[in-house]
Amino acid sequence: MSGRTGRPAVVVAATPTPNGDLHVGHMAGPYLAGDVYSRYLAANGRPVIYTTCTDDSQTYVTTTARRLGVPAEELCARSTEQIERTVTAMGLSMEGLPPIDDRYRATVLEFFTDLYKAGRLQERTVRMPYAEKPGMYLYDGLMTGTCPVCLTGSSGGVCEGCGHPNNADELLDPRSVLDPDSPVSTREVTHLVLPMEEYRERLTAYFAERSARWRPHAAQLIRELLARPLPDIPVTVPGEWGIPAPFPETPGQILYPWVEAMPAVMYSTWWSAARRGERTDTVDEHWRAERDPEIVYFHGYDNVYHWGLMDLVLLMAHGDRYALPETNISNEFYDLDGEKFSTSRNHLIWSADLLADVPRDVVRFYLALTAPEYQRTNFSAAALSEVATRRLIDPWNRLAEALALAVPAGTGTPLPTSAQGRTRAAGIVERFRLGYELEAFSLGRVAESVAGALDRLTSLAGSVAGGDTAILPGDLLLEVRALLASAAPLLIDTAAEAERAGVDLALNTAQPEEIAPFALPTLPSLRRTEAS
Repeated sequence: MSGRTGRPAVVVAATPTPNGDLHVGHMAGPYLAGDVYSRYLAANGRPVIYTTCTDDSQTYVTTTARRLGVPAEELCARSTEQIERTVTAMGLSMEGLPPIDDRYRATVLEFFTDLYKAGRLQERTVRMPYAEKPGMYLYDGLMTGTCPVCLTGSSGGVCEGCGHPNNADELLDPRSVLDPDSPVSTREVTHLVLPMEEYRERLTAYFAERSARWRPHAAQLIRELLARPLPDIPVTVPGEWGIPAPFPETPGQILYPWVEAMPAVMYSTWWSAARRGERTDTVDEHWRAERDPEIVYFHGYDNVYHWGLMDLVLLMAHGDRYALPETNISNEFYDLDGEKFSTSRNHLIWSADLLADVPRDVVRFYLALTAPEYQRTNFSAAALSEVATRRLIDPWNRLAEALALAVPAGTGTPLPTSAQGRTRAAGIVERFRLGYELEAFSLGRVAESVAGALDRLTSLAGSVAGGDTAILPGDLLLEVRALLASAAPLLIDTAAEAERAGVDLALNTAQPEEIAPFALPTLPSLRRTEAS
């Protein structure tokens, strides 16, 4: 393992918009990955907070609410409850979702008021699209048009396809989402911005140091963005749904929804720590540079600009007050039966519905195995059943049966292990570490490593059961324990059952010289689910 032992960690999953529940595409992306990494750190004795916070101010709340014919506040509250239930059902190691309350809003306002007082924010007069019939300015999810970079369809703010931002009037052929027939003009607006270009030198140095940990597609986008003039970050916009901006230069404006995320996750980190009984003097304590936290973001490719560049500049603008993220782990889109998951077209499977039908560990394994880490991948319910049964459930249960025959668990008498056995067990753990560590983090490699070890260990158990004296029963147990411990961040229910039976699954301890016999927990069959 790298030399980060004992260093506190803050792991952040992209802030979900409360305009619906989390579907399987969301879960196969940042949420499962962030959970697995957080559990890996905890298994190594690292203090870690895994957190996120609902993004209530997003324009997609208002557009979805209009489409559904419900008040935006009602949609927000209902969706937050659904998301929290799904987080629990998936076993994500978060403390929950913090309330978007007065303390939240005070945290956000203080973050930007500090920048305002320090003279970091500047006035800019720009031309913004304006829908004439409803009489409203358009930005982000309130508008649709053509991306000026890749010339494909795009919402305002950032293009899902190429990842490039489009601020103010840069989106081509803009149309109103709420009133598509309305003529759209442009009008002058004076608002406050944070000039990103002023941070170019520091950004260049930051990415030169850390880009090796970034996935290729995301790193390419950052290079593209740094190769051209950097955009201003809107801090205030003319709008109604969001936190009112407190600055005298921008009466009637709100904080730009996307800039809330940075202080929002500081708030959610503080709230999560408080839920554990940890008290701090300030909300941003866990993000302070002197605390030296390892901060890691997990998000989709369409958020590379926001989490990878915009939020980074928001931290830098506070001088040396805050630690900067170690890296951003981004994922591509996860398709459903060959097409992008879509809430508006009802082309989706809700994570909660899948978890109601399929055991949680099996869902986690299959989503990890097919995670869209470097390119778009596809979810299929039929493939989940076939692949999970063939590659995980059946071989895992064969190993459990073979281990029970080779080393019955009922005796409880510790068995000796050999130096060679301890070396082999340590080797299993180290192979898994290659998939867990940030340098090449990969859910897919972890899932493949689990599947790849099962047949070999089953064969080894068969040899012990057959009387092969060249293999110590203790060494067999040690290797199975190493597999179980290494798979624990992914197969959480199986690991919990083993731990309740007394199996030590810590990854930061030396391989023991003796080990008590234990039973490998079995996985439930999917055949009953298929027949229902």
